[in-house]
Amino acid sequence: MIENSGKLKGVTLFITGASRGIGKAIALKAAKDGANIVIAAKTAEPHPKLPGTIFTAAKEIEDAGGKALPCIVDVRDEASINEAVNKAVQTFGGIDIVVNNASAISLTGTIDTSMKKYDLMHHINTRGTFLTSKLCVPHLMKSKNPHILNISPPLNMNPVWFKDNVAYTMSKYGMSMCALGMAEEFKPHKIAVNTLWPRTVVITAAMEMLGGLDISSQCRKPEIMADAAYAILTKDSASFTGNFVVDDDLLRKEGVTNFDCYAVEPGKDLLPDFFLDKTDEPQNASLTAAQQIDQVFSALSTMITPDIIKRTNAVYLFKILGNEKRTWFIDLKRKGTTGKGRAPTKPDVTFSMTSENLIKMLQGSLKPSNAYMSGKLKVVGNMSKAMKLENLIGVLKSKL
Repeated sequence: MIENSGKLKGVTLFITGASRGIGKAIALKAAKDGANIVIAAKTAEPHPKLPGTIFTAAKEIEDAGGKALPCIVDVRDEASINEAVNKAVQTFGGIDIVVNNASAISLTGTIDTSMKKYDLMHHINTRGTFLTSKLCVPHLMKSKNPHILNISPPLNMNPVWFKDNVAYTMSKYGMSMCALGMAEEFKPHKIAVNTLWPRTVVITAAMEMLGGLDISSQCRKPEIMADAAYAILTKDSASFTGNFVVDDDLLRKEGVTNFDCYAVEPGKDLLPDFFLDKTDEPQNASLTAAQQIDQVFSALSTMITPDIIKRTNAVYLFKILGNEKRTWFIDLKRKGTTGKGRAPTKPDVTFSMTSENLIKMLQGSLKPSNAYMSGKLKVVGNMSKAMKLENLIGVLKSKL
């Protein structure tokens, strides 16, 4: 956990979508320093399904030690943003930080994405980020340590992040492209422009609606994003700019070693978020090899689709060499299950290797064909189906 340092005392933050979720968590973190928070969001009246309004958020911010200015803002509307910016300057004397958090999501393919949904995502995500930044920049130029922070992912051209929800991906990448360009454009003015994205799914009321309450145990709390944002926004704007930041990567560099405080249920396997390829560092460096394999197989089970089952039609058994004598399986003949122990039906192929090589193979850093040719992998069974494993891992590895 990142402790508050008081560096944001008296600093004015303009945060879009700050009535709930990650935006509100960032606001509350800054409020503990005594910051001024402009809550720029649409929700003035209670939503039937989503808790929180700009006024309830303002009360929480003031209770935390900050000053709040709730403003009804639709980031699609230039006049709406302009009015809020002017109120912020009149109330607090200026704007020091902009957090572009407001976002719309529809995880639909091309045919199933209506143009109404397409326009909503692009108008809120990309256009709203550009417009809010544009209108705030003249005031940021007068700040001692100005920052723009977009809650958007690193730019990643891996097609897997486009194929299932191209419209949403384009809109979120638009936010990141704003950061990429503006970081260079405003470098002479010492305005830092960065992005921040979560390694794993962060539970919010909106996410609960999207994914169901049952996923919450595999998520982290919004406070991890708030702590990472605080670490960014308290850095020197002249030197820390143009970065695509992932929350736990940054927090590790800031000295955080225990991430249990951010987990909804510590010890549970965490769901990886979109747009990030394989995790470069394990979520818990103290995990045993068996626990790491358990995590990988758990992640695999959430990614298997009916198309993968149809194209593969095989049951794979993985045997660990040495003293561990453990087995795991992937059943791609029935429901697409994975697990520890014996496979539910006779395996078509049995792979034998060390636990270290199994982890590398499932995460994509060791190709099965290379492992087999180099003697790191022993194969017994249907070789044609064994060869399909490499294609299967190619499909899944970017999500691990």
